[in-house]
Amino acid sequence: MNDEQLLRYSRHLLLAELGVEGQARLRAAHVLLVGAGGLGCPAALYLATAGVGRLTIADPDVVDATNLQRQILYRAESVGRAKAESARATLQAINPDVEVVALTTRLAGPALGRAVDAADVVLDCSDNFETRHAVNRACVRLLRPLVSGAAIRFDGQLAVFDPRRPDAACYACLFPEDTQAEELRCAVMGVLAPLTGTIGAMQAIEAMKLIAGIGEPLTGRLMLLDALHGESRTVRIAKDPHCPVCGSAHARQPQTA
Repeated sequence: MNDEQLLRYSRHLLLAELGVEGQARLRAAHVLLVGAGGLGCPAALYLATAGVGRLTIADPDVVDATNLQRQILYRAESVGRAKAESARATLQAINPDVEVVALTTRLAGPALGRAVDAADVVLDCSDNFETRHAVNRACVRLLRPLVSGAAIRFDGQLAVFDPRRPDAACYACLFPEDTQAEELRCAVMGVLAPLTGTIGAMQAIEAMKLIAGIGEPLTGRLMLLDALHGESRTVRIAKDPHCPVCGSAHARQPQTA
């Protein structure tokens, strides 16, 4: 690191658990963020300011006026611009050292697989089960750790799924693909703005822990946050041996992303 970088990241370097070696790992890392909304904005912001070397931000949407209540990378003049491109411009203005790649089309199929394969850690900041399950399948197949976040109304969720660990559950163990779960969208249900910031920032923390090899990631655990009552709890997630995505009966079978 040069003198400017030593100064910029000096508060990280003072952390014995992170230090110069951990900061170097962050600088060499590539993180894929799927979704640049309420969760993806704070996650990307903190990863960029923390010095992660390369961020790929995938989001097919454009900025809408209703996004400005919680999607903190955007300004009033951003309305109508592609989210990924607007996010890239803001992040590189904040930290020119970080390479930001903007993907303005929906990631699916082979394109999703290539994006996941190129990353060291994947953050699922999307808002629908179809995307979440597709990202999970790709991460399981390509052995990439997945940091999953969700926020609706006053309730937040955070979990880490690391297929590099044979005993670790995947997202489908927790929310099976064939379950008829109700799709809750903030456009209908509403969401408290700072809650998305809290969960998104915690996704960035988990990603940094995975990259730097410090602490204990939330692998195999689901953190539940009730912002309305100021309560949180963590529950264990057991691996489902019959899971069609990561279960032992399917582990040797090729999967499509």
